[in-house]
Amino acid sequence: MAQWQIAQLNIAQGKTSIDSPEMEDFVAQLDEVNALAERTPGFIWRLQSESGNATDVEHPFGTNTIVNMSVWDSVQSLHQYVYRTAHSNVMARRKEWFERMSEAYTVLWWIPAGQRPTVAEGKRRLDLLKANGPTQEAFSFKHSFPDPGVATAKTEFFDDECPAY
Repeated sequence: MAQWQIAQLNIAQGKTSIDSPEMEDFVAQLDEVNALAERTPGFIWRLQSESGNATDVEHPFGTNTIVNMSVWDSVQSLHQYVYRTAHSNVMARRKEWFERMSEAYTVLWWIPAGQRPTVAEGKRRLDLLKANGPTQEAFSFKHSFPDPGVATAKTEFFDDECPAY
């Protein structure tokens, strides 16, 4: 078993509240997208409440901001899910439901295998990325870092469809 796993947090600022009629189509897709994540090779864990999604968990980022957090076995498996599955169809429509974010809204970081990140930890990592740019402690798909157990500092780039940060 690998000693390290990749944690990710992403946020989205809704144009309206999650229970508004404008968000119905987005909300209707959550169960399917979450189930797809859980079936995707490399998936380990995702933040969820009793409802099975994370739209009703703590909101440290403000009103109408939803939080998504998960753990994967590698950056590559997470990237595969985000950009190469039906999840990308939902992402292609995000402008319908969410405001354009001017700052980083997705952050990745390595955690010891078996650890589960908290929303507070994800917020701290996102703040680090915003303040310092990509570092070993907080990075993006576009500028990722190998797990701490790797001796070389090879950075991987997924330029094909990743937004800055």
